[in-house]
Amino acid sequence: MAVSISQASLISDASHFTPQELPALRALARRFPTVDATVNEIAHLEALLHLPKGTVHIVSDVHGEHKKLQHILNNASGSLRPLVETLFGERLNADDIQRLLNLIYYPSQMFQYLNLEGADRARRAAFVRQTIRWQFEILAALAQRYSLRHVERAFPADYQTLFRELLWEAQAGRPQAYIEAMLDTFTAEDKGLEAVHWASRVIRHLSVFEVIVAGDLGDRGPRLDKVVEILMHQPRLAITWGNHDASWMGACLGHEALIATVIRLSLRYRRLSQIEEGFGITMAPVEKLARDIYGDDPATHFQSRGTGLREAIMMARMQKAMAVMQFKLEAQIMERHPEYNMQHRVLMKDIDLERGTVTLDGQEYPLTDTALPTFDPQHPTALSPEEAACLDRLRRSFLESQILWEQMRYVAHRGSSYLIRDNHLIFHGCVPVDEQGEFLPMPVDGVLYTGKALFEALNTVVHRAFRSKYQDDLDLLWYLWTGPLSPMFGKDRMATFETHFIADKATHKEKKNPYFALIHTPAFCQKVLAEFGVDPAAGMIVNGHVPVMVEKGERPLKDSRQAITIDGAFSEAYGDRGYTLILDPQGTHLAEHHHFESIEEALTQGADIIPTMQEIQQFAQPRHVGETESGDAIRSEIAVLKRLVAAYQEHVI
Repeated sequence: MAVSISQASLISDASHFTPQELPALRALARRFPTVDATVNEIAHLEALLHLPKGTVHIVSDVHGEHKKLQHILNNASGSLRPLVETLFGERLNADDIQRLLNLIYYPSQMFQYLNLEGADRARRAAFVRQTIRWQFEILAALAQRYSLRHVERAFPADYQTLFRELLWEAQAGRPQAYIEAMLDTFTAEDKGLEAVHWASRVIRHLSVFEVIVAGDLGDRGPRLDKVVEILMHQPRLAITWGNHDASWMGACLGHEALIATVIRLSLRYRRLSQIEEGFGITMAPVEKLARDIYGDDPATHFQSRGTGLREAIMMARMQKAMAVMQFKLEAQIMERHPEYNMQHRVLMKDIDLERGTVTLDGQEYPLTDTALPTFDPQHPTALSPEEAACLDRLRRSFLESQILWEQMRYVAHRGSSYLIRDNHLIFHGCVPVDEQGEFLPMPVDGVLYTGKALFEALNTVVHRAFRSKYQDDLDLLWYLWTGPLSPMFGKDRMATFETHFIADKATHKEKKNPYFALIHTPAFCQKVLAEFGVDPAAGMIVNGHVPVMVEKGERPLKDSRQAITIDGAFSEAYGDRGYTLILDPQGTHLAEHHHFESIEEALTQGADIIPTMQEIQQFAQPRHVGETESGDAIRSEIAVLKRLVAAYQEHVI
């Protein structure tokens, strides 16, 4: 029977189709080829507006800590445990609840731990029958947040029928033998454990509507490649780029200074496994350069952190070799881009090897290391022949890495400079401003942009860089990594040179943009929110980038109560804590995490990350989809679909 909706509501303002509108409606008609199909979709979208808004989890500054990230995604930032305890607290003891949670978090590993794959068929069958029913009790609770279409899209194709029947078993009232027969068949064909595995995955996917990573996926921690691999398996993911992401995207595209940068950082933190094993990039050219040019250099000021297979002295020499190359290559960028206003940072030209000094900001400092065998005072920013050969081989290796290309293209595709979710303005670093809070202009494509327009111009350049690889676009990726007006960096300088070559620690200080002080002021926050089209009264700014020094008394929520910093030192190198900002129908909450050792500890000792929760904002009434930006987008879709109905009814299409 045809679905009926008030004709007047569908064809108001239906006439006068423009020549530009009709082709779009014809394309849409391929998806909805009849009036009934279109009206059904309108009805579905109208209903969505009345569902609870989707729960969004925002993390930041993961910095390569793939194990902790995986666990936080698996346990939904700690929110699955209270749900399971509520459902089963009176039926299962603590050990059984932990076992069920571990089956949700790590099903394959739990099967091995419980020796289920080697167990007899009867034991496996009993395990599957009991476990999958518990899983679908959890899924039934989670399904209340979503439309049936959304839930069933999460089901694997081969298990659609079984999962649909299990989800609606209680309501259908069918004989017990009906479901038992289906489960027995799967178990008899050794597919029962696979069904449990998929059910765990569906639970994890439905526990959070969207995951957002607010920048800095890699560096510091062990494996950027594994972080991106984990994120690529998330059904709904968005990224706001950080300056470390800009550096890796640029390196992927062959930018020489950024190649030197990401290798130097990987050497500094002994993270070469992500380079060699993860991306298949050889370090042989760097080792050769270190042996041939720095073979007797103690490289005292370039000691790597941590331990590894390579000798410490070799790691130090390799890091020094890459640092010197980086400083030269960066100087070349600053010289070809006077609009960056960074000529004062071309420090290679300010070195006086005879005096053993460098001039910084008009003051002369002694160099802590004068062993610079590739430095030519006549051509201070030029690579030596040995450095050029090393860089050429590295660049080819970066450009030939298929995994690096696919992962960075994914980061670019899923990423943007900022996002808005339910009145939360999310970006990585800052909005560049002066001391009075006025937006500072940054040149992009020869035009000065400020505020929101700057962020959108940067989106254009990043995506264009992956299409065209223009040198100016790649250089801008470098500026996003380290430039004073970069919203992803937000400091006056990257003091890497000073750290390695000047003893005076006062020169190592990087001055933060005034933004980071001004976000304690409500008027400034409201100005930023209004600039980006967010309700100044109800909105909140969310950024990462700057670790919250809890031990020094700092707190994530700023004095304005309209800005929050969620860089909680996720990486072990920074402090091994981390935050998830949770936006759910009831309000905004902050989950503070702690160290996570391993999957083995989770299975054998019940190790879990049970976060400390802080309420940031509580709504008077739970919010629905229709009250959010998603609701605005849905209403726009409905308006277009109504035009399609009108086009059908007027026989225009």
